[in-house]
Amino acid sequence: MLKCVVIDDESLAREVLEGYLGRLDFVESLRQFGNAREALTYLENNDADVLFLDIEMPGMNGIDFLKSLTQPPITVFTTAYRDYAFEGFELGVIDFLLKPIAYPRFLQAIEKIRDFLSLKEQNTKLENSSETSSDSSKDDSVFVKSGVQRIKLNFSYVTYIQGLKDYAIIHTSSGKIVIKGSIKAMHDIFPESRFIRVHKSFIVAISRVTRIERNRLILTDNQQIPLGRNYKEEVEKALLNQGK
Repeated sequence: MLKCVVIDDESLAREVLEGYLGRLDFVESLRQFGNAREALTYLENNDADVLFLDIEMPGMNGIDFLKSLTQPPITVFTTAYRDYAFEGFELGVIDFLLKPIAYPRFLQAIEKIRDFLSLKEQNTKLENSSETSSDSSKDDSVFVKSGVQRIKLNFSYVTYIQGLKDYAIIHTSSGKIVIKGSIKAMHDIFPESRFIRVHKSFIVAISRVTRIERNRLILTDNQQIPLGRNYKEEVEKALLNQGK
């Protein structure tokens, strides 16, 4: 069971999410809050797995609220403002839902959460040796250890990597792998000749980028990745040099 908490100052928005959560038999809706400060007291004394959190709220907004939690649940931002969405990734948010929230899009967020939790339980690790370090641009792969198995992960299969709290989600052409470790640790392992940091929480395969649109990158599978302001110049340069 996924234990969920909803925080939104709009009663209609809370009712919509409560209705969506009520359709799922593997979800338990613990509480709804229209006030972030009341929710803060609750979460300091109760456990929750998932937090659906609005951003624009009076008194304390969702960003400040999330920063104030020492051990935040897996968080999905819910917002009517598209510009806020990418900011949430810097806080370890797993997804964002743009209001009005459609049920199919809500289900995608739920499945993303379930995938993350399931893959996290596999306790998968990257083997970072001198043979797999970014110092060697000739390497085409890294070994992944899951239980007693060692699996070869070809760099050419990797689309992008997302940092989420103390974990990294490696997205490949055939699925996802959740690794215990920071996004910085991933940056040290994946070769700089093929991968580039584009955001505090994202690394992408340079060959997968098709274009830049303002503050985001569009990949070959139409996946949208946030582009951090501090990384934009370096990313543009890497894309210009690609193929030279």
